[in-house]
Amino acid sequence: MATTLPSNADLAERFELLADLLELDGADSFRLSAYRRAATRIRESAAPVAQLALDGRATQIPGIGGTIAAKIVELTETGDLQALQKLRDKLPAGLVDVMRVPGLGPKTARRLWTELGVTGEDDLRAAAEQQKLRELSGLGPKTEERVLRALAVPKAKLERRTLLGRALPAVEAAVAELQSHPAAQRVSEAGSIRRRVETVRDLDLIATASDPAALTSHFAGLPWVADVAAKGPTKTTVVSYDGLRFDLRVVPPECFGNLLQHFTGSKDHNVALREDAVKRGLSVSEYGVATVDSDDVFTAATEGALYERLGFAWIPPELRENRGELVAARNGRLPDLVGLDDLHGDLHMHTTWSDGRDSLEDMARTAVLLGRRYVAICDHAKRLKDGRLEGQDGEIEALRIEGLTILKGVEVDIRRDGSLDFPDEVLAGRDWVMASIHGGFDAGRDELTGRLVAAMENPLVDAIGHPTGRKLNTRPGYELDLERLFAKAVETGTFLEINAQPDRLDLTDVHAKAAVEAGVKIVISTDAHEVAHLAHLPLGATQARRGWVTAADVVNTRPWSEVEAMRKRHR
Repeated sequence: MATTLPSNADLAERFELLADLLELDGADSFRLSAYRRAATRIRESAAPVAQLALDGRATQIPGIGGTIAAKIVELTETGDLQALQKLRDKLPAGLVDVMRVPGLGPKTARRLWTELGVTGEDDLRAAAEQQKLRELSGLGPKTEERVLRALAVPKAKLERRTLLGRALPAVEAAVAELQSHPAAQRVSEAGSIRRRVETVRDLDLIATASDPAALTSHFAGLPWVADVAAKGPTKTTVVSYDGLRFDLRVVPPECFGNLLQHFTGSKDHNVALREDAVKRGLSVSEYGVATVDSDDVFTAATEGALYERLGFAWIPPELRENRGELVAARNGRLPDLVGLDDLHGDLHMHTTWSDGRDSLEDMARTAVLLGRRYVAICDHAKRLKDGRLEGQDGEIEALRIEGLTILKGVEVDIRRDGSLDFPDEVLAGRDWVMASIHGGFDAGRDELTGRLVAAMENPLVDAIGHPTGRKLNTRPGYELDLERLFAKAVETGTFLEINAQPDRLDLTDVHAKAAVEAGVKIVISTDAHEVAHLAHLPLGATQARRGWVTAADVVNTRPWSEVEAMRKRHR
C-alpha cells in the first residue's frame, strides 16, 4: 500500500511511460492517444487526481474513463501498474531513448532490438559505428550518419517549465478568487505570467487589502491548495494540486505601482530602468524612487505614475524585456500592439476528417461562439485522399452557420525535396493553403530552409505553418536561415504563422519581431485539433504582442474579403 498519495505529476509520468512502452510494443494509436491525453489531463488538474480516483470521481475529468480511473486507483494503492511491469519485463527500458532518436521511431527501434540486439543509446551508437544498421531493410549509410550525428549532440537537460496556456487560466482564477474577498482592494498578476512569457515557474500575485492577514489566510485556505509552503501576514506561498506554485504579496496601497512594476520585471528591463534613473540623479527600488541629492522619495499607486516620474510612457508588460522598449517609451515610439480581440478569423484548424478529435460542425459552431467571423478547415492533405477531400467539401457546402464563413482549406506537408503532397490543380481550388514541415527535422540548416523556400515559391501556398517546428518542453526548433526565410516571404507574399498552440507558440517572440521588421505579414491561428483548442487564439496574440507586432502586421485582423485580396494568387 502506498503510504502517501502520488502527485498528479507522478501519475502523469507513469501514464506517459506506459504509452511509450505500448508504442514500442505495437499498440494501436487509439490506445496510445487515450493514455497520453489522460496524462495531460491529470497533469493539468487542479484537484488531487489520486484522491478523486479513490473516491470514484476521477471519471469527472474529461479524457479519463473507467479503465484509466481503475489504473489510477491501482497506482495509488500499490505504487505501480501491472500493465507497466509486464511491459518492463518484455521490453528494454532504453528502447524509449532509441525510439526518440530523430529519424527512427518505435517500429525501427523495435527492429533494432530484435534483429541487432540494440537495447539503448550505447548499443545504437556502436551498431552505427560498426555499420550494422545498413543490414536492416530500409536503413542505409545515411541513416547511420544521421544517428551518429544526433547521438554526438550533448543532451541538454530539458527543463520542464509550465506552459503559459496552462498557467494563465489558473492565475486568472486565483486573481478572481482573491478579488472577491471583502478585504481585497486591488489584485494583479505579476512576474513572467504578466509579461506572457511562453513558459513560467512561480506565479506572482500582488495585492492591496484593508486586512492583509485576512487575505493571505483566505488564499492559504482555498480548496485547490495542496500545500502551504510559507505563510505570513503580508506574504503567502502555496502549491496547487496540479503542482503550480503561487506567491502572493500584499503591499501598501501607496506603493502598489512601484511593487507591481518591480515584480513584473523582467530582470533586464528593471536593471536598464534603474541604470537610466541613476543618470538622472534618481535611485529606484521596489518601494519608491529616491532623489539622490535630497530626502525626497516618490511612491506610485499606479505603474503609469511610476513610469511618468522616470520620463517614460507606460510600457505594456509584454514588452518589458530590455529590447529597446525604454528608448521607444522615452521618445513616444512604442508600437500600438495587436489586441487580444483584434482577430477576426482563425485560418488553421483540424477536424475528424484528419487527426482532429471533434467534428467539422462542432469546430465551426464553437468558433462562432468565440467571436470568429471566418475559419479555414485545414485538415492534413495526406488524410484527404481517395475522395475524402470531396466529402469534406460537401459537408462544408451544406453547413450554414449565421455570421461565419467556413473556408475550404488544407494543410499540406512540405516534403524533403520541397514539393507538396497535393498537386497544384487541387490546391488551386482551395480557399486557403497552409504548408508545413512535419518530418525530417534532423536535416541540416540549408536543407530545411530550402524546403520552406521552395514551398513559398509555390503561388498557391498562402502561409507557412509553425515555421520552426519547435515543441516547448519537448524539442527545440530546427535550425533555419531566418534572414533568407523572411526575405523570401516578403518577395513571394507568403504569410508566416504564429501558431497559438500552448506547446508551440511558433514563431517565437524574437523571430516575430524580426519578421515584421523585415516586412513579413503574420497569421495568428490556433492549429486546433479539438474545440477546447479554439480558445487558444489569444495566446497567439500575446506572443505577437511580445514581438512588437501591430494589428496592421497581422493578416487575420481583417475581414475575409480583405484577406482574400491579399493572397499572392490575387496580387
